[in-house]
Amino acid sequence: MVKKVLLINGPNLNLLGTREPEKYGTTSLKDIEQAGRDQADSKKDGSELQVFQSNTEGFIVDRIHKAKQDGVGFIVINAGAYTHTSVAIRDALLGTAIPFIEVHITNVHQREPFRHQSYLSDKAVAVVCGLGVYGYTASIEYALNY
Repeated sequence: MVKKVLLINGPNLNLLGTREPEKYGTTSLKDIEQAGRDQADSKKDGSELQVFQSNTEGFIVDRIHKAKQDGVGFIVINAGAYTHTSVAIRDALLGTAIPFIEVHITNVHQREPFRHQSYLSDKAVAVVCGLGVYGYTASIEYALNY
């Protein structure tokens, strides 16, 4: 089982709780992160959830690279809009060879056509979308038991 999981959130996800609550709900990113940490702590086996959020693509790439050095065994990533545009994030994930789940709060396939394309999903262990913030819970649980 994986002991270290890294949760990465991309651009604008720092606004969760106030950004378009009709789409994304009212739960803040801080609340999602704390719930994930509590979830890891409840395993009572030394499991750890590290969290990272950035609105900057290069910082996300750098954190993925650092994850390998940190001994992270699994990544849960909501790359936000970078899901649909970032070859750099895709290449970083492939370059580290750390398994990952792509997660989205909304069902991206029910949204604008440009959101239907993901540069990550064909390499992800799983893609979770449309479950609201519960998608994070499900993804973290899977990652902790991987």
